[in-house]
Amino acid sequence: MAILGREFIAAPDSSKRQIVYKWPDQNIRKFSRCIVQPDAVAVFTSQGQVMGTLLGGQHQLDAKLLPFLGMFVDWATDSRAFKAELYFVGIRDFPGIRFGGRLDEVQDPQTGLIVTLRTFGEYALRVVDAPKLILNLTGTVDVTNNDAITGWVTQQLLKVTRSVVTTQLMAGAWPILGLSMHNLEIEIAATQAANQELAEYGISITKLGNLDINLDEDDNARLKKLAGDTAYSRLAGGFLQAAQAEALQGAGEGLAKGGEGSAGLLFAAGLGMANQVTQAPGQAPYNPPPPGPGFAGGGPGFTPAPQAPAPPQAPPPDQAPTQAASQAASQATTQVQPPAPAGMTECADCHSQVPAGGKFCPECGQPMQKHCTNCNASLSPTARFCAECGTPVNPPAS
Repeated sequence: MAILGREFIAAPDSSKRQIVYKWPDQNIRKFSRCIVQPDAVAVFTSQGQVMGTLLGGQHQLDAKLLPFLGMFVDWATDSRAFKAELYFVGIRDFPGIRFGGRLDEVQDPQTGLIVTLRTFGEYALRVVDAPKLILNLTGTVDVTNNDAITGWVTQQLLKVTRSVVTTQLMAGAWPILGLSMHNLEIEIAATQAANQELAEYGISITKLGNLDINLDEDDNARLKKLAGDTAYSRLAGGFLQAAQAEALQGAGEGLAKGGEGSAGLLFAAGLGMANQVTQAPGQAPYNPPPPGPGFAGGGPGFTPAPQAPAPPQAPPPDQAPTQAASQAASQATTQVQPPAPAGMTECADCHSQVPAGGKFCPECGQPMQKHCTNCNASLSPTARFCAECGTPVNPPAS
């Protein structure tokens, strides 16, 4: 802006949104009036050195009023001009500056997967020391827009945000799925760390908001699927049961479509069930629950309550004495007699060792195999009741 032979010097209206505006002419007429907006400061430099500054208001460029101007006197103009570089620097808040980009590749401590983190948000900055900005960042070049400044500030902000987030993730303090619950902590820590880096350049971040730290789309889908599979397997009782349920569901869908591709699924599910059936009686298959899903709010998942063992049933009144006596004798025998060697069994009458498969005891002639007097089912030598019909082996005398 120049009026009456450049008697007025000011930043044009078109530069109101610029952080730094450089006056295009280095020959500044003596006694001109420099108009500085209330939210700006004028910086005079010469040969890369800041010689003086002017705050908001109208200032007559006279060396008598502003002594530092005496160092800019252009003797070639018969002392009628000053030779200097003049910058108008905005010192108000510049809000709504968007930033974003890739943070880093990190390993999720919950699942072990390598994922890529990204961040997006916006910030506001303010110039707190205009001479430092001119000398240490922009230099004496013509700054036609804010990109040279905001681009550099964005890189510093991404750097400190990366450090804050990855430090907490690797320490296991924060989960990857659910980082949004820590946005306030991240904003405060990143702002403080960024301002320490920016202090040397006369800039301060006054506001950091709308922060969103998320995963690459493919990584996000992988972690969500893993969390869902883990939660489903916990509800099913374990990974094996979940796999069997999925196999049976797939087989059912295949049968509904005509049986295509269902034979292999049924066979795999059958093997899993057979493995459980063939376990020792009274022993439930042990399938430890998988770990928690590893995301915020995931919780430990559903864990079935342990089943209390069933209380022993009392024998009928007419059999109680015989059964109690048999239990006492059995316990006494167990305490006195050592376990039978491999390939041998013990006679229930004289406790002699009898080769496995022998029909009679070689010491007392007691039959080694018994039969139920009611249904003729085979009984073990120590059986007290028939496993088929429940008839007592040695019924009480009538």
